[in-house]
Amino acid sequence: MFPPTGNRPISAHVTSPASPDYLTRLNPEQRAAVETVDGPLLVLAGAGTGKTRVLTTRFAHILMTRRAFPSQVLAVTFTNKAAREMRERVAAILGEPAEGLWLGTFHALCARMLRRHAEHVGLNSNFTILDTDDQIRLLKQVMEAERIDTKRWTPPSLMGVIQRWKDRGLTPERITAAEDTDFANGKARALYAAYQSRLRALNAADFGDLMLHVTEILRAHPDILADYHRRFRYILVDEYQDTNLVQYLWLRLLAQGHRNICCVGDDDQSIYSWRGAEVENILRFEKDFEGAKIVRLESNYRSTAPILAAASGLIAHNEGRLGKTLRPGRADAQSGEKVTVVGLWDSDEEARMVGDRIEQYRRDGHPLSEIAILVRAGYQTRSFEERLIAVGLPYRVIGGLRFYERAEIRDAIAYMRATVQPADDLAFERIVNVPRRGVGDAALRTMHETSRREGIPLAAAAALLVQNGGLKGKVRDAVGGLLRDFLRWKDMLEKDGHVVTVATMLDESGYTEMWKQDKSAEAPGRLENLKELVRALADFENLTGFLDHVSLVMENEERDDNDKVSLMTLHGAKGLEFDTVFLPGWEEGIFPNQRAMDESGNAGLEEERRLAYVGLTRARRNAIVSHAQNRRIYANWQSSIPSRFLEEMPAEHVQHSGSAAMARDARIAAATSFGSQFPLMATRRPRVIEAWEQPGRPARTDQIPVGARVFHSKFGYGVVTGAEDDKLDIRFEKSGEKRVLDRFVERA
Repeated sequence: MFPPTGNRPISAHVTSPASPDYLTRLNPEQRAAVETVDGPLLVLAGAGTGKTRVLTTRFAHILMTRRAFPSQVLAVTFTNKAAREMRERVAAILGEPAEGLWLGTFHALCARMLRRHAEHVGLNSNFTILDTDDQIRLLKQVMEAERIDTKRWTPPSLMGVIQRWKDRGLTPERITAAEDTDFANGKARALYAAYQSRLRALNAADFGDLMLHVTEILRAHPDILADYHRRFRYILVDEYQDTNLVQYLWLRLLAQGHRNICCVGDDDQSIYSWRGAEVENILRFEKDFEGAKIVRLESNYRSTAPILAAASGLIAHNEGRLGKTLRPGRADAQSGEKVTVVGLWDSDEEARMVGDRIEQYRRDGHPLSEIAILVRAGYQTRSFEERLIAVGLPYRVIGGLRFYERAEIRDAIAYMRATVQPADDLAFERIVNVPRRGVGDAALRTMHETSRREGIPLAAAAALLVQNGGLKGKVRDAVGGLLRDFLRWKDMLEKDGHVVTVATMLDESGYTEMWKQDKSAEAPGRLENLKELVRALADFENLTGFLDHVSLVMENEERDDNDKVSLMTLHGAKGLEFDTVFLPGWEEGIFPNQRAMDESGNAGLEEERRLAYVGLTRARRNAIVSHAQNRRIYANWQSSIPSRFLEEMPAEHVQHSGSAAMARDARIAAATSFGSQFPLMATRRPRVIEAWEQPGRPARTDQIPVGARVFHSKFGYGVVTGAEDDKLDIRFEKSGEKRVLDRFVERA
C-alpha cells in the first residue's frame, strides 16, 4: 500500500508499465488521450464516449509509469460521487488502494488548501463553514444593522447576488461599476463587504468563500503559489465545460507550473449557465494554454446510429463549439429506429400518447426502469404524473419532488383549502404568515390557545382576537385583512369561477409577488409551477372537485419495487441513460425556452440547443420527441409552434407520426398570427384571467408617445416604435422588437 504521504513509488507487484494491460481496453482515441501525458491537453468527450474511463485510466497511467507520486497529482471533480468513483477505479487498475491523493471536488480541495493558509485572509485554521441557513441568518443581521427593508430586499435574494460575485472571483474591492447591481438601492456591494467582515469576526466562511479565498491567496502570495507548482506535477479536471470563472482562475493559477493540465469535457453539453458555468472556458482552452493538444472522443457506446446522427445534425447549428461528430462505437448500434417525432392536437393528447406508448412497451416486456420522460421545465411534469397515475404506471420524479409535493404548490393549495373550508386549521396555519405578515410564534400561540379555549377553528379564533384586541398593531391589521380576503375570495368563487378566483387569490395575497422578488435560481421555476397549477384547475368543474382530485393523487401508494418510469428535467438527466426516452413539449417558447432567449439572446438559444442534444443522447434505442398544436396558457387554449429544433434534425434520421397536416398548419399559423387561438378551440376557452396576467399593474393615466425612450424591468432600455391602445411596440437595445403593455414600462 502507499504510505499516508503518498511519496513512494508504486509497489513492485503492480503490472509493469512495459505491458500495460489496462490500455488494451481502450479504443485509439481513448488511448491517445491517456498516453498524451505531458503538456496541456483538452479531451473533448462526446456523450457516451467513455470520458470517465479515460480520466481514471490516465490517472492510473501517470502513477503506473512512475511519472509522479500519488500526492503529486491534483484531480478535480464536480461531485463527491464522481470523486469516489475515480478513486475506486484508479485503485482497481493499480491493484491496491491509492493513498495520499489530492482527489476531490473543487470546494473540498479548496477547503483543504484554505486550512493551511487561512491566516492570509483573516481566519484561523479551525474556521467554520456555514450552511445555507446560517448564511441567511447572518446576512439578515447585516442587512438589519444597515436598516435595509428585508421584506422588500430579502436576504436570500441578496445571498444570490453575493454568490454570483463569488462565482466570478470578485471580492468587494474587485467589483466594478459594470459588475455592480441596483439591489437594495445600490447598497449590495457595501452589504457584501459588511457580510465578509462579519464572517471573519466569527472565524467562518461560506461555501463560495472556499474557492474565492484560495484564489485570492494564490494571486497575492507568489511563494504559496510556487509551492503548489512544485507539489502538483499533473492536474486532471472532469466536466471542464461546467466550470465558473473562479474555478477557471484557480485552475489557471495552479497550471502555470508544470503546465501538465488535462481537462476533460464536452462543449456540446454545457447547460448550466444559470448557475455560473461559462462555456467560454472550454472554448478558449487553446488560447489559454499555448501548444495545447485536443483529442476528440467521438465513438459513442450508448446510442444507435440514427439517434447519434440526429443529435449531431442538431448541435451542428451551434456556432460556439469546437466541433466533433458522434458515431456508434458498437457493431450492434450501426442500425436502429429513427428518432420519432409525434405531432399532436393538444397537450392532453400528448400526455395520453406517452402513457399509451409506455403501457405498450411494458406489455412487450420493456422494463419501466429503462424508460424516461425528460421535460424542459419542472412544471411540465404534472400532466404526465397524472396520466401515469390514471393508468396505474409507477413512476419516480428524479432530482425533485412530485408536482403536488412542491412547497409552492402546497402553499397555493393551502390558500384554496382555507377559502373553501374555513375550519381547516392546518391550511390556515401554513399560510397565515406566507408571505410574511409579521405573524410570529407568539401571535400564533395566542391563536391556538384561543382556539382550544373557545372550541373554535383557528381562523375563527384569529377573527375573535382581531375583534377583541387580542392581536395588536400591524399583526392585527394583517390578519384582519387576510380574513376579509378569504371571505371575498369565497364570494368570487360563485361569481367568477374557481380559475379566475385562484389566480386572483395568489396575486392579491402577495404570494406570486413574493416569488417574483426572490432572486434565487429556483424562483422562476416556482412561478412556472404556480402557472401550471392554474392551468390544471381548468380541467375541473369547481374548486372542491380539484381539491378532492389532489387528495387522491397524494394518496397514490408508492410501490416498493424499482421498476418505475423516471420523470425529470433535461438538466437533471445529464449523465444518465435509458433504453427509451420521451421528449415532450418541443415547441417555441417552451423549448427553446423563451425566457432563456430573452435574457441571453443567441447565447441562450445555443444553450437550449445543447440541452436538446443532451436529451437526445440520453436514449440508447428509442427517442420519441413530441409537440402539441394547442396548449393551455393561463387557462386559455392557444396555438403552439413546433420547435425550430425539429427542423434542425436531419430529415433522413427522423420519422414523423401523428398528423402531418397539423405540423404544416402550425407553421402556417406561426407565419401569420403568432399566439392566436384556433377557431375550433374557441368553445373550450375559459375566461381570460386578467388578474393573473397583469398582477398589481394599474392602467396608465398618461400616454407614452412614439419615439419615447422607456425602460422595462425584464427587457431593459428601448425606444417606442408604435402604439395601439395600451400596447406598445418597442425596439429594445438588447432584446430586439417586443410588444408589451404600457403599464409595464417607465419613461427613461
